[in-house]
Amino acid sequence: MARRWFHPTISGLDAEKLLKQYGKHGSFLVRSSQTNKNDYALSVLRGDSVLHVKIQNTGDFYDLYGGEKFANLSELISYYTQEHNTLKEKNGNEIELLDPLLSEDPTSERWFHGNLSSRESEEALMQRGQDGSYLVRTSSSQPGRYVLTVRVKNEVTHIMIRAGRGVYDLGGGQQFCDLASLIEHYKKHPIIEANSRVVKLVYPFNATRLTLSAIAGRFDELSKESDDVGARAGFFEEFEQLQQMEAQFLEKPRIEGTRPENKPKNRYKNILPYDETRVKLRDVGPEVGADYINANYVNGEAAGTNHAYIASQGCMPTTVPSFWQMIWENDVHIVVMVTKEVERGRHKCTRYWPDNAGDSADYGGFRVLMQAEEDRGPFIIRTLVVQKGSDPARTVYQYHYTNWPDHGVPDDAEILSLLLTVREHNKDVKEKSQRPVGPLLVHCSAGIGRTGTIIVIDIIMDKIEQEGTGIDVDIQKSIQGIRAQRSGMIQTAAQYRFVYKAILDHINNLRSVMEGGDVTTDRQLYEDLVLRQKKF
Repeated sequence: MARRWFHPTISGLDAEKLLKQYGKHGSFLVRSSQTNKNDYALSVLRGDSVLHVKIQNTGDFYDLYGGEKFANLSELISYYTQEHNTLKEKNGNEIELLDPLLSEDPTSERWFHGNLSSRESEEALMQRGQDGSYLVRTSSSQPGRYVLTVRVKNEVTHIMIRAGRGVYDLGGGQQFCDLASLIEHYKKHPIIEANSRVVKLVYPFNATRLTLSAIAGRFDELSKESDDVGARAGFFEEFEQLQQMEAQFLEKPRIEGTRPENKPKNRYKNILPYDETRVKLRDVGPEVGADYINANYVNGEAAGTNHAYIASQGCMPTTVPSFWQMIWENDVHIVVMVTKEVERGRHKCTRYWPDNAGDSADYGGFRVLMQAEEDRGPFIIRTLVVQKGSDPARTVYQYHYTNWPDHGVPDDAEILSLLLTVREHNKDVKEKSQRPVGPLLVHCSAGIGRTGTIIVIDIIMDKIEQEGTGIDVDIQKSIQGIRAQRSGMIQTAAQYRFVYKAILDHINNLRSVMEGGDVTTDRQLYEDLVLRQKKF
């Protein structure tokens, strides 16, 4: 099911009017909460009245303030539309989700730019596009119609798209059932304008792609609040474009996580690893599900970064031995933990290390000694020596960040300090081992929200370090890339904005160090980085 049931800007009263006017019993829509910025509301028509159900977004998962947990909105709605008699009122009456009331947004394709003006589209294509670049936007002069804007021979042309009664065309000729079909057709068949100019659609213009030098301007632009009633800041809008794309991953198989043998190993019932990228335990018996752990491999973007990360849920009491087995078999040397064991009275992760420096503990077939513990303020570094039978011992370093606020985002200067320290340490480990070492393991509680935030920041930092500051970045696309490997990575618009802010400050810090200026975090970390990399 596409996410056209989502109406981002309407109020509860608007939802009631729409459902009563256009819906029938069981019609529903999802809208943004007017009281809690990160939350949502499910509005359902039942007979002659509309019921509003709160959807909570904790930053780790989505739920209905209790009950089943999901990685994203699409999975939550998909579940409750397919599993009948599971959504109920407090009095036990079933809430049926039968027919989505579709929003007016015509497509979730990334070339669709919504209410971009003619002038803004021309500037965008001339400044950042190339001949053959194109985008589609709503028409400001003719409401209900759209405009195909294309760069041709260093000029920009605007072609009106008529829309009505479920069909789209260019003022005549072939008609299409949706915008995507129209664009796909004209990508293969060039448009001939009245003046005989040939218009070719070659490069979809990606509004989220930008040069690093332009990231400050983009951050400021997205940060501007609109004065329109019900509107959200640009980060919310860009994040919602990303959310629209997640429906394409709903059909990815997650069979292993649903097996009866494996269900008890999942911290949250519906937050499961994709089968194609899941981490498989190797030294196991023949029992069904013996190789299962709720974790996925995640690739970086720079060259040579295949399986650069493991994104994992936090340990449960019964999964600690499997967690250490995953570390051992994947030759993991550094673990980044971005949750406390308990937050606001809720259990987030079982402790998988000894209590004190000098203590040892056994976890299945692994003996772990905490050799040292160093408090760095916002994070703790634990040196853990791991032994399996008579095999040579290995050292694993745990970086435990403890300042991530519940339902919020942390200080980006602290996260940059954490990641720069981890990255420098990881380089040292690789140099000393003189051989390839395993992935960086990152986990929170569900292994998607905070975990995804850390991984995508590190992916972009790594790309900058390897390729220099003259590169283009596409934060939205980077997140989409890691979501294709583990569902629900990065959960909120606040986390999305945080990624932008962290990368912006990282670039500013690099430049400031070279120019002798101030930085937002430990200056020595940036001086060391600049010395090690000549591309800056």
